[in-house]
Amino acid sequence: MNRLMPYFKHYRFRSIMAPLFKCLEACFELFVPLVVADMIDTGITAHDSGYILTRGVLLLLLAVIGLVCSITAQYFAATAAAGIGRTISDDLFSHIMGLGYKEIDDIGTAKLLTRISSDVTRVQSGINMFLRLFMRSPFIVFGAVIMAFTVDPKSAMIFVALVIVLLIIVFGILIGTMPYYGKVQSSVDRVTLLTRETLSGQRVIRAFNRQEKEKADFLEENGRLLSFQLFAGKISALMNPLTMVVVNIGIICLLYTGGLQVQVGDLTQGQTIALVNYMNQILVELVKLANLIILISRALTSMKRINEIMDVKNSMDAVTESFRAARAGSDGADEDASAPYLEFRDVSFSYDDTKTKARVLEDISFTVDRGDSIGIIGGTGSGKSTLINLIPRYYDVTSGSILMNGRDIRSEDPKGLRARIGVVPQKAGLFAMSLRDNLRLGNPDASDELLLKSMEDAQGSEILEKKEGGLDHAIEQDGRNLSGGQRQRVTIARALAKEPEILILDDAASALDFATDARLRKSLRTYSGRMTVFIVSQRVSAVRDCDRIIVLANGHIEGIGTHKELLLGCPTYREICETQMTKEEVARDEIA
Repeated sequence: MNRLMPYFKHYRFRSIMAPLFKCLEACFELFVPLVVADMIDTGITAHDSGYILTRGVLLLLLAVIGLVCSITAQYFAATAAAGIGRTISDDLFSHIMGLGYKEIDDIGTAKLLTRISSDVTRVQSGINMFLRLFMRSPFIVFGAVIMAFTVDPKSAMIFVALVIVLLIIVFGILIGTMPYYGKVQSSVDRVTLLTRETLSGQRVIRAFNRQEKEKADFLEENGRLLSFQLFAGKISALMNPLTMVVVNIGIICLLYTGGLQVQVGDLTQGQTIALVNYMNQILVELVKLANLIILISRALTSMKRINEIMDVKNSMDAVTESFRAARAGSDGADEDASAPYLEFRDVSFSYDDTKTKARVLEDISFTVDRGDSIGIIGGTGSGKSTLINLIPRYYDVTSGSILMNGRDIRSEDPKGLRARIGVVPQKAGLFAMSLRDNLRLGNPDASDELLLKSMEDAQGSEILEKKEGGLDHAIEQDGRNLSGGQRQRVTIARALAKEPEILILDDAASALDFATDARLRKSLRTYSGRMTVFIVSQRVSAVRDCDRIIVLANGHIEGIGTHKELLLGCPTYREICETQMTKEEVARDEIA
């Protein structure tokens, strides 16, 4: 609630006017039984049709005024709730975008999707109903009791006893159902995760004929969600019959005691009808209040889940501040011109800090000069992608340090650091926008000439020729209207258009044929000296012409050197070469 209340500040006027108009509507509603009682005792008893007509017009006027007040209140409540829901979504999305890879990995995509969609919607619905009913329902319940005392204090004691019993029922059911709403939302997370995995991996599922297994898994998890919902629903379903029984018993008692008082002249027939009407008003409002409390409890559960995400902090921020403080406390030097451009110094890394023995990288040390081309090769799971993900600070090292111009990159703001680096990830991520806008993601001010040059260097000119509209060609989500090779070439061009200091190609040419790959590597060599290039690949042909090649195996460096040096001195690299090259080619490269 502490985090939710500030959102009402921007909608203070609407948040105040909504319940006020609802209370105004309730006031007119409380006068209706008195007008009906007066109509019965005065007009009907005396057979005065004129009096009955005037009281009928008064009832109609009360209804119209109440309707106007209700519509006005609902307008203020709906607009305030929608605005608050939008603001919460904006803040939550901005917060998620500010989290690091580590935090997003720990939370999971499915949970984030549920929080920003269904949980925010539940909070918005709860706010809407809260503004409409949190004052109206208690106002009518206690107002009806007070009005009953003005009609007949003896009969009003039945109202007091009735309200106490109804409150016990309402809050008892509420306490019984609240824990299960948390379980329902957790189960929704798991169903969302299964759905997302199934939809994204449907080609693999069909290729291995696993449809029935996926259906069974989904039905099992969905059945668990159903069982939680049914249990909570069954308890909540007791609300209406129990309240109806209690209220009807109250009405019976009221009619019995009222009838006795009518016989002795202590109470009129109209007053008895008014008391019954007040009893029915209490019934209706308590049912509304019970549903409101259940809705609010679910909204609070969702807000708690949103707060769990909002309370997660980017661990890199604290690390950056500590390293900046340490640098300021020493000599405060910014950069060392004599130091290597980039240096890995005894770097070790683990995705889980608690499992120090399960490190993905161990004791990695090497230096890179500005403008060098560095190839990184190794088997699957050797740590190639993890290594290059440390350079733009997608993750921070577990131990050791990465230095750029003699300064630890952990003292750099991640945004500023990444502005100097162009990354082409393994999965070519494209967005539903024009080709031009996709290419300008890293450099919004890039000219069309630069974009065309980047596409040419990335061997993507034929894409512009074949696709209607050229740079204005509409790219579908994930680049579905492009082939795998075309997607990779567009992502390479996007990185080149950024004009970065460091270019990282993480297995970026895996979908290209050998001829296109060779032309791509030839064009990238034109950037030599002004751009430091890291090429991660399992192909020897992709890294053989690099200034230096780093060979990784099980998170350790097996060798660093040129293609020829590694052939002669690194068994792991030689083994990789022998699986991809003929014996004659290996022998020729050894003596070249």
